Order: sequence, then structure tokens, then C-alpha cells
Amino acid sequence: MNSSKARGGWWLVLPLAALALSCGGGDAGRQELASGATLVIPAAFADSGVEVDPPAVEGAFAPEWSTGEGLALTWIEPAAEGHHRVRIAQWNNTGSATGWDPPVTVTEGDRFFANWADFPAAVVAADGTQVVHWLEKNGEETYAYGPQLARSMDGGTSWQRLGPLHDDTSETEHGFVSWLAEEDGLRAFWLDGRAMADGGPMAIRTASLSTGRAADSPPPVNELLDERICECCSTSAALAASGSVVAYRDRSAEEIRDIHLVRRVEGGWSEPVRVGPDDWRIPGCPVNGPAVDADGDLVAVAWFTAAEPQPRVQLAFSRDGGASFEPPIVVDDSRPLGRVDLALSDTGVAIVTWLAVNTDDTSKADLRLASVAVSATDLEAVETIATTSSARASGFPRLTRSGDSLYVAWVEVGEDRSRSRVRALQLSLAGDGPG
Repeated sequence: MNSSKARGGWWLVLPLAALALSCGGGDAGRQELASGATLVIPAAFADSGVEVDPPAVEGAFAPEWSTGEGLALTWIEPAAEGHHRVRIAQWNNTGSATGWDPPVTVTEGDRFFANWADFPAAVVAADGTQVVHWLEKNGEETYAYGPQLARSMDGGTSWQRLGPLHDDTSETEHGFVSWLAEEDGLRAFWLDGRAMADGGPMAIRTASLSTGRAADSPPPVNELLDERICECCSTSAALAASGSVVAYRDRSAEEIRDIHLVRRVEGGWSEPVRVGPDDWRIPGCPVNGPAVDADGDLVAVAWFTAAEPQPRVQLAFSRDGGASFEPPIVVDDSRPLGRVDLALSDTGVAIVTWLAVNTDDTSKADLRLASVAVSATDLEAVETIATTSSARASGFPRLTRSGDSLYVAWVEVGEDRSRSRVRALQLSLAGDGPG
């Protein structure tokens, strides 16, 4: 049996079980960081230069940032009946030119696996080449799908379809792709269900892509990193000084599903390292993956767990490129839903975003933000920067850093899904270096 098909019923119970917990989260304001940096959180969206909603139509969802020479956002939006399209827009933040370029359609069709948790993403190579992936059905089973690729070599103006990311054609799950730009090209990590066709487990694989590959080239050769992991929690990758790292939710034979990390080392890939000893035993996938970022040998990982004593968002630092981790810091244990993201400043500050059940209305969720310096043993404040729905339709808020600003994107759920909007917020990160 494909155990990932049981994912829905279990997870819907968790927010109700968490309602008895006390609620935290402060008012919007200015938070002083131990590193000397200052995170400026606006008190209202109406403030000038704060609201930076992308040019997405109503009904759009699944936003994701990409950074390179600039900043861009991808999302999915409805097209003709039964069709979806992937769109991308470039953000300009240079003087009077501040604003979004007109959105460009990367691809459109009726075979999308359009999903609240597993969404398209773009990556920008060192030579400026952009690659976008999205998920397409490759069979009639519900979870028969895999990532397809398109490339732009003109700054995102036009897109050329490249075909599938991997060589497996089994009608199983393939997705939750995370990307890195390496010196010699691009690297992808993804969940690969080829073994599930014969009753085996989900695995995580990786492959390196050349930006100059021909459109009719076969998929790149891939490598197996871990043969048994959680079936539908997202992956997250970062580039440390010592090499690429990827964080994901593992799955033991005893159904312990804690966060692990694999790093690229001389001669190949390391054995998986457990980031934090949660010992979260759960019979189905929680659809709640980790987030990782790196600056030199400093690596930070944020994640959600519902292991005893209570649900919480946690953060752990590594000072040796991910080889080992310090004890986790509890970021929020006041009814969090998870769906974390993370960005590191160059002053050793980790900024974390996540969703948590709203104090007054459990049908709503607060989009919370906190920052923790690597030298800290605790955090001083949690800020609520927006409110959305606690339902799955709100998706995963996404965070990135570009220059001296932080950018957050999320889905504001409407009365029905067709009225939902993709929202975005710009926050200033000022400090003792180029934020």
C-alpha cells in the first residue's frame, strides 16, 4: 500500500489537538537582534513600500521565490477550464524602476499535478540561465506524476521545454524538488518513488544539470542519497562553504520521522545526520518539511515537529557545514502548524517564518516571523506579520533574502479557492554589513 495516500486524514486532526496550548506572538514592531542587525517589521500593509503583491490573477497559488542576478517569483494560476499555467515575474528594486515586470507564462496544460504543498520553483545558474520545474501527471493513478523542466537563456522572456528531470517512468510519486546553483551548473534534489512501484519506500535522489544541455538530451544521471524517507515532506537545499547540503524528513523502520541532512563531501555524499533528536513517531506523512540555509560553514535548519511534549517549530545551527548540529532552539510552541521557511543574514541571524493557529479564530492562521542569532540560546520575540486561513489552501508561505531586504510570499484564501490571492511583503534587514 502507498502509505502517502493516508496523509490527509491524520494531519487534519493536529490543529484541533493543539488548541489547548497557550498562544504567543507579539504585536508588529522593531526587534533588536543579538548580532547588531535590526529587523524592521511594518505595523500596517498600507505603509509605503511594504506591500509588493505580484501580478497574479485571482485563484493563483503556490508562490516560490528565486534569487540570482535579481529576484523572481513563480506561481500556479488557473487557465482554461481544467488547465493550469506556471507563471514567473521578475522583481525590480532599483530606484524609480521598483516594481514587477509583466508576468511570463513558462508552461500551460491540462496534465498538471497542481498541489498545495508541492509547487513549481525556479533556479538561476551562475551564467544567468534560469530553469523552472513543475509537476505533470505520467499515469492515471492519483499520485503518478513527476517534475518537468523548462529553460530560459534570455532573462526569463522566453522558455524552452527540456523534458523530465529524471529517467524513471514508473507511475509513482516524484516531486518536492529543491534546487541549488553550483559552480559547474545546477543541482536538483527530489523525492523519488520508483521503489514504491514494487512496495518499497520513498527515496531522495539528486542530479547535476548542465545549463547548456540540448533540449532533446536524456535526463541527467542521478544518485541515491537515502533509500527510505518520509513520502511527502518537502526537501530544502543550500550551498555551504564545504559543499551542497540537503535537509529532509527521514523515515525509520519504526516510523520515526525526524529531520536529517546529507552533505556533499570529497568523493561523494555523507551519511545522513539527524538534525534534532525529536523521536517523532507517526504512522503517516505530516506534509511538513524542513528549511535550510547556509553562509560559509554556518548552516541553519528550521522544522516542525509534533513529538512530545507538544507541537513546536525548532531551529538548529551547525558551525561545521552540517557535519554536526547544536541542540535545537524552540522558536514557537504556541499552536504552530509548521510550513516553515528560513533565511540567513550575513551577520549570523536566522529569520524563520511559519503558520500558527490564530488566537481568536481557529479557522485562521497567523503568519509568524522570528529571528535568532547563532550566539543566542533563546529568542526574545515572535511577530505576526499577516493572517490567512489555517486550511491547506493557504499553502506554504515562502521567505527569501535579496540584498538588504527580506521578502515573504503567501496565499490569502478567499471565500472559495477561485478568489484566493498571492500576497507579498518586503521587510528591511539593516545591520553592520550588507543585509
